[in-house]
Amino acid sequence: MDFRAIGMGLAFAFMWSSAFTSARIIVLDAPPVTALAIRFLISGLLAIGIARALGQSWHLTKAQRKSTLIFGICQNAIYLGAYFVAMRTVEASLAAIIASTMPLLVALLGWIVFGDKVRPLGLAGLVAGLVGVAIIMGTRLGDGTDPYGVALCLIGVAALAIATLTVRGASSGGNVLMIVGLQMLVGSAALAVVAVLTESWEVNWTWRLIAAFSYTTLVPGLVATWVWFTLVNRIGAVRAATFHFLNPFFGVAIASALLGEALGPLDLLGVVIIAAGILAVQISKRPPVTRI
Repeated sequence: MDFRAIGMGLAFAFMWSSAFTSARIIVLDAPPVTALAIRFLISGLLAIGIARALGQSWHLTKAQRKSTLIFGICQNAIYLGAYFVAMRTVEASLAAIIASTMPLLVALLGWIVFGDKVRPLGLAGLVAGLVGVAIIMGTRLGDGTDPYGVALCLIGVAALAIATLTVRGASSGGNVLMIVGLQMLVGSAALAVVAVLTESWEVNWTWRLIAAFSYTTLVPGLVATWVWFTLVNRIGAVRAATFHFLNPFFGVAIASALLGEALGPLDLLGVVIIAAGILAVQISKRPPVTRI
């Protein structure tokens, strides 16, 4: 892995992790589902415009249409919709930690449902990840964290893991940025229906809200997506996914620095264990080295 790939991986992990802090700022001053629907509308139109400028087509294959619909509903509407609602009562650091377990959940479901082979190192990583989550959940719930908000986070990350397994390999065939943009519009449309039925337009306009909304729309929404797919094309999906082990660290560090969220010793211990579990699972997926 070259230095450019390492830099891209670090940048992606940082941008992905920072989205929870910016989302926390947004939902404290604006209706969460409405804000997310507008964010996806803007990001989706920008992505489609850029894709068209690059010569990408919106005439998709059957597998790509399936990917667009499933990810638009499961990732953008259910996963992020649940998270935005939950983060009115759940701190950004905890939300980031729960979301960072997605690679562990994908590996676990792939093993149980699809019969994917998991090496001993991968099994050890799954166990470690579950232990880390148990430590943090026990601490936070005991300190009065809203269990309903935590449940929404768990539902959201489960929806994302299921979508990832359902459409794996369906993104092949080009038009990646176009697919991402269309997925965002699908999510925006689904969320708009929920927003109209459940929310009222009550916004506390502050510079923090405007800055956070602009940041989450452009950076995690567009730039991080572009960096991720560029990284995957450069070093492959398995190697690129290894950078996910940094998400718990970056997530809690950014939330602590910008929002002043406190972290106890057990929280930090759980973060380290989860990160180690993610790293072990990703390393176990690498093909064995053939020695001559």
